[in-house]
Amino acid sequence: FTEQMGEFAGRYVKPEYDADCVAGTCPPVDIDIIVKLKHENKAFKSEKYEHSYPHCWRTDKPILYYPLDSWFIRTTAYKEEMIALNKTINWKPESTGTGRFGNWLENLVDWNLSRSRFWGTPLPIWRTVDNSQEICICSVAQLKEEVEKAVAAGVMKTNPLEKYQPSDTTDENYHSFDLHRPFVDDIILVTADGKAMYREPDLIDVWFDSGAMPYAQYHYPFEQTRALESYFPADFIAEGVDQTRGWFFTLHAIAVMLFGGVAYKTCVSNGLVLDKSGNKMSKRLGNAVDPFETISKYGPDATRWYMITNSQPWDNLKFDTEGIEEIRRKFFGTLYNTYAFFSLYANIDGFSYKEAEIPIRERPEIDRWILSELNSLIKLTDECYADYEPTKAGRAISDFVDEHLSNWYVRLCRRRFWRGDYSQDKISAYQTLYRCLEVIAQLSSPIAPFFAERLFVDINTVTGRLNADSVHLTSFPKADLSLIDKELEERMELAQKISSMVLSIRKKMNIRVRQPLSKIMLPLLADNLKSQVEAIKHLIISEVNVKEIEYIEDTAGILVKTVKPDFKKMGSKFGKLVKPIAEIMKAWDQTLINGFEKSGEYSMVVEGTPVHLTIGEVEIRTEDLPGMQTSTMGSLVVALDTTITPELWQEGIAREVINRIQNLRKDKGLDVTDKIIVKFQSQPDIDVAVHYNIAYICSETLAQSFEVVAMIEGNEKVQVDLTDTISTFIEINRVD
Repeated sequence: FTEQMGEFAGRYVKPEYDADCVAGTCPPVDIDIIVKLKHENKAFKSEKYEHSYPHCWRTDKPILYYPLDSWFIRTTAYKEEMIALNKTINWKPESTGTGRFGNWLENLVDWNLSRSRFWGTPLPIWRTVDNSQEICICSVAQLKEEVEKAVAAGVMKTNPLEKYQPSDTTDENYHSFDLHRPFVDDIILVTADGKAMYREPDLIDVWFDSGAMPYAQYHYPFEQTRALESYFPADFIAEGVDQTRGWFFTLHAIAVMLFGGVAYKTCVSNGLVLDKSGNKMSKRLGNAVDPFETISKYGPDATRWYMITNSQPWDNLKFDTEGIEEIRRKFFGTLYNTYAFFSLYANIDGFSYKEAEIPIRERPEIDRWILSELNSLIKLTDECYADYEPTKAGRAISDFVDEHLSNWYVRLCRRRFWRGDYSQDKISAYQTLYRCLEVIAQLSSPIAPFFAERLFVDINTVTGRLNADSVHLTSFPKADLSLIDKELEERMELAQKISSMVLSIRKKMNIRVRQPLSKIMLPLLADNLKSQVEAIKHLIISEVNVKEIEYIEDTAGILVKTVKPDFKKMGSKFGKLVKPIAEIMKAWDQTLINGFEKSGEYSMVVEGTPVHLTIGEVEIRTEDLPGMQTSTMGSLVVALDTTITPELWQEGIAREVINRIQNLRKDKGLDVTDKIIVKFQSQPDIDVAVHYNIAYICSETLAQSFEVVAMIEGNEKVQVDLTDTISTFIEINRVD
């Protein structure tokens, strides 16, 4: 406190600033002030009141505010115009523009322009000692003229801007003087009647500098080498949400006051990067993540992809390096493995995209499907980027690579790449997968510039399809709407759902996918379900390893179903009626449940109140039948016959043998084209299964011979487990 505070003079306003005070032992001066007021009978009421108080983010000490004389810009005169123009800006998220920023403008006060600092842009205002006259300097040229007047009046001895030439815009000319403190403080100007004028000691708010950036960067209006409309207003700006009252406002305010327009068309308001627990990062707290160490360990692309796809840019991000590792494995690892698979067989067959483009109508349905999905992805990604939604774009690309390209298209087409002659079907597969990789490199390049560049260069160097040295120099792909077949996409999505349901049953029953099963049963609950499944039947059978699909026209007497409310969804809609509804549903027979499932809706009266139910508000479950296991997903029901006949078991054993031989080939580092000879040690439990499937095993493993022997001699044999209880020895050797 200063001397005006009498007995409290010299004491610290807050004890945290007293170096001699041990924390918690020094009473704050507030208490002594209250005591004094009470002694003088001037205290109306005193109490402890807990409230938020600003603290220095570096020292954690409470901040003290002092009232100071300041210079203001009368922004309130432009308030209505600022509010109106703000509504034309595309805010991401919209709530920042209508809420935080909009509220700031609604409660706008005049802009406090001046700051009591040393470093920065000086306030260009000179005033007389009695404040009766003042001048605001608008340019260096004007300042030079005013200084010349001061020199002539004897107020200044020399002109520090003497070397400055107003018509010269070179750096050398502008470096001939310095307008910063302390030099500018030595400049004294003179009024028309001879009074000296001294510069106001304050500086200009640095946010004024930032707000003037669009014009200042090109020295506008003194230099106009570029037309203002060529770079103003900006298409978009991006900064932290804390800039609502900073950069966002100063850009907007200056543009409105000077030009009556906006400074930016779109504003992306970034959220904060927090630690994985949701706390602000701080070196002092020890929870800060070193970005350079993170990038060095995980790479810049995986870090960027994680940050972009984990949450929208305007939402706060709980940063966890485990998430980066998952991205690196799930997206980049999957994409790399897909490329590695393609390049392996493309190099074997010498594919370099020199063949004529196979017409889409002549390609297999699965090629047409993935190209349809690819063009749907191009369309969606382009729209997302254009709408400043990189998170949606990145997630869409990730889903395509994982769910469609790798785990469906490549899985189902593997045999097309490594089996048979260099036929039109194989060329179609190569051209289709190549196109997918090429487009993925282009779509992902804004988020993962380095990985996308390497992927593009690796494939384009071989084919030369695009005349560009870099993916970043190619044109962004355009969706070919004629290739988008929504019916085909729906059919394939159905195939994926059915396959997923069957595979989940296998997992639950611990039946390996390599073990063939006889059939799946599919109730026809939708009118077009059979025709849809028939078109993709071969894909489902191949993926889930069953012999056939059997359709059930009437499920009554075959599948037993139960229905109950989805209490979370019904609760908000029906309230206390949910329990009576549940009781009524318990009495529903199979005919009523099947009818409800087909129509998707049902109406009834409960306790005198009309109730309309939809299929999305209930849970329908199908009970398992003897030898059958069922799975339900929405209105789709699949039953899997889990009975394993001796013939099916034998085929399953053959597939296990094939798998173990393929693993041995890989372990020995054999090329995929290498022929081998196989020795198989006899195992009575499976000898019959192996005998009946030798030709099949040889064709799948490129074995020229397959010999079953009583005992394999030597050290080349390898023990393999074929089931949980059966193991034997196998030896393979490459044919020279």
